[in-house]
Amino acid sequence: MKIEKFAHFLLEFPRNIAWFLAVVCFLAIPSAVVAQNLTIDLDPAATKINFTLSATMHTVHGTFRLKGGEIRFDPGTGQMSGSIVVDATSGDTDNKSRDAKMHSDVLESGQFPEIVFTPKTVKGPVVQMLNQQKAAQLEIDGFFSLHGQDHAAAIPISVQPGPAGRMDIDAQFPVPYQAWGLKNPSTFVLKVGDTVNLDVHTTGRIVMSP
Repeated sequence: MKIEKFAHFLLEFPRNIAWFLAVVCFLAIPSAVVAQNLTIDLDPAATKINFTLSATMHTVHGTFRLKGGEIRFDPGTGQMSGSIVVDATSGDTDNKSRDAKMHSDVLESGQFPEIVFTPKTVKGPVVQMLNQQKAAQLEIDGFFSLHGQDHAAAIPISVQPGPAGRMDIDAQFPVPYQAWGLKNPSTFVLKVGDTVNLDVHTTGRIVMSP
């Protein structure tokens, strides 16, 4: 009888091992990845939005403030939703007369007080990044709502996962504001570029979507 049980064990050994390894692999996957949908809540207080604009003899530096951001996504499909909202009225270059012209003539922030990015898809090793908790380069495709018009954009981002679902996100990308229909404030004496370069750092926390 003992010989028969031992023989049976040998016959079933490969299947038992395969089952055991499958269980171990499943348990090793973070719960965030197992879930179908995830949400990242961005922290406005931990967000810096800097911009630069080339101009005659110098470069203009300025900042915007984040009003709020919530991104929902499915790691398996890359589908995204939600929005990132920037306070257009917060634009500041540390020059009162220049800022007044920017808000009244270019952004018209009194009429269009928000700049909104709506993400649609994310490309890159999202699942591997979450599983391995390692930095990754991703790309988010979506739409900017600026000055009352929507514009398609692909934004490259660098993501560094941290403890307790924390994520540090960095992005650098150009915004061709003149091509997108905004006024170029150049004068006969002062010439400025037709593209603003943005440098964004933000921190978010992953939560389980309902």
